[in-house]
Amino acid sequence: MDEKKNQYSRRDILRHGVWGACAAGVAGTGAILASKSRGQKYVWQIDPYKCTACGNCATFCVLQESAVKCVHAYAMCGYCDLCTGYYRPEPKELNTAAENQLCPRGAIKRTYVEDPYFEYTIDETKCNGCGKCVMGCTSFGNGSLFLQIRHDRCVGCNECAIAIACPENAIVRVPAEEPYLLKDRR
Repeated sequence: MDEKKNQYSRRDILRHGVWGACAAGVAGTGAILASKSRGQKYVWQIDPYKCTACGNCATFCVLQESAVKCVHAYAMCGYCDLCTGYYRPEPKELNTAAENQLCPRGAIKRTYVEDPYFEYTIDETKCNGCGKCVMGCTSFGNGSLFLQIRHDRCVGCNECAIAIACPENAIVRVPAEEPYLLKDRR
């Protein structure tokens, strides 16, 4: 009888031990998740080295006017006379006429610096994030134009429609303290 009593107590100890370990694991996991949710906040951003400027940013954003805008890395720019992000392929002339510009909305402004250099700036209020200028600059230029999500325009939905539609998985979560992934000379 004593042997049977000891056997049951060992089973009880094992049963309660397993349940206790499971409960501790669940509680520990919950504590870790709670501390992460209270800690660092994340935002969506485009990795400029993965982005192929497919145009989905302009059409899949939940906003009427996409929160994605073209950004210019001036430190990388060659200040070219023939900017392939500004001009259509094989332009009729190197002037600012609309038929020569690649941007369908005229969001890139060309300003004379000195012969033969021009500076190109982005008017973000006109930019719809289509990526045509980025594609031209990356294909034939130095890649100084790239797309970024502007957080003052982004509504911060947790399931970014652009991220879901991105064929290159270029939309990533980054810490809110450093919300922009900048492009530089690599």
